[in-house]
Amino acid sequence: MTVALSPTPVLETERLILRAPRAEDWPAWAAFAADERSRFVGGPLEAEAAWRAFGHVIGMWVMRGFGTFVVEPREGGAPLGMCGPWYPEGWPEPEIGWSLWSPGAEGKGHAFEAARASIAHAFGPLGWTTAVSYIDPDNARSIALAERLGARRDAAAAHPGIGPCLVFRHPAPAAEPSA
Repeated sequence: MTVALSPTPVLETERLILRAPRAEDWPAWAAFAADERSRFVGGPLEAEAAWRAFGHVIGMWVMRGFGTFVVEPREGGAPLGMCGPWYPEGWPEPEIGWSLWSPGAEGKGHAFEAARASIAHAFGPLGWTTAVSYIDPDNARSIALAERLGARRDAAAAHPGIGPCLVFRHPAPAAEPSA
């Protein structure tokens, strides 16, 4: 039996499906959370802390009506990571966050494609007027992605107390030309 949050949006891009997290995503998330690669999102985590963190991801959907999407390939297969709106209590501004769970998913444009869809969703159906990404200064790949997405560093912006952090502000997506 598959248990899923309902109703939640599903975003589709050329190569990806972005959907709410499901119970069967837990093993892929747990493996990533335990690995050194998770250091920029609070890891590595012991199993109990990883469980609570995954519950936080799922709980965002219930508490806010939106949350971070699990990203999977359209042709099927294991989840690639997470990307999307993130705005826990105490955060100074709504965020677009991302993480790829497997090294094999990196360098293929998946995070860019998912983030672009997530930004359009946040500024579109969610009605956000601003969005930032909070990035560890040592996370060169995420900084490069934010800049590729058109985000610019906002040194004056507040950030949550999550350790060293740079704030990158995302521009609203260009409006689609009307027919």
